[in-house]
Parts: sequence; structure tokens; C-alpha cells
Amino acid sequence: DRSGEWLYRALHKAEFANQPTSTDRDDGLELRDCAITAVCHCAPPDNKPAPDEIVNCREWLATTIDLVQPRVLLALGGIAWKAVVSEVRSRGWYSGPAPPFGHGAKQALTGDRWLLGSYHPSQQNTFTGKLTEPMFDRIFATARQLVER
Repeated sequence: DRSGEWLYRALHKAEFANQPTSTDRDDGLELRDCAITAVCHCAPPDNKPAPDEIVNCREWLATTIDLVQPRVLLALGGIAWKAVVSEVRSRGWYSGPAPPFGHGAKQALTGDRWLLGSYHPSQQNTFTGKLTEPMFDRIFATARQLVER
């Protein structure tokens, strides 16, 4: 969908992906210094997952973090931001007040880790100009800089 088009283009521009598109599992896409997961692995009504759906899928997020050991976690949207904040708190990587979500939000975590926030590249956000390509690209450029520190 259009969100994926935005995501893979931005990943490619920041050198996290070898190509700017991904159409299927055999299209040659390779990610570098990057893994992608979702807070909720289902398509809930109106794309608004209920709290119990997020809890039911939390294991996938936690397992991905365990496997990848990321230095930078980039949350696309407020739902992802809240879930990642909850996860990093449970790991002892953050203990302060809940950092406010916003596009460009940046929060230091323990162990030289970072949490970044971006508006989700949904059609609602991109068609209205709430999220533009330059805004999205800057977030991924920041992630690249933090990964390479």
C-alpha cells in the first residue's frame, strides 16, 4: 500500500534498504541495520487496535527486540510510540515520565539506545500534508546518524 511505498523509499534513501520498493518476498529487498515489525499484527476495524489486541501481539514486538538488539527504535505513529515506551520501560531502558509523542520526538534510552517518533505514513497523514516526504526522510536520516554513532 502507499504506507509501504513511503517506508521503503525512506529506508532506501537512508541506506537501510538496497532498493526503494518492495512488492513481494522475492523482489530482492535487503535491509541493513534495520528490522521492521508492527505493534499489532492484524487489521482491526478502522485500523484502531483495541488495547487487548495490542497486548495479544506484544510478544512479537518483544521477540523482535530480543533478536535484533536495536540501538534505535523508530515508532511510526502514536499507537506504536505508546507500545514501544511500555516495552522499553519493562526492559529498564527508560524510567522517566512518558515522553510526549510527536513527529521528530527523540528520547534517549539506557545503553546508548534511542527512541524516535514519526507520524505514520498513512494516506490520511500524507494526503493532508501532515507528513511530507522531507519530514519522513529527516527522521530516517536521524536514525541512520544514531545507528552509526
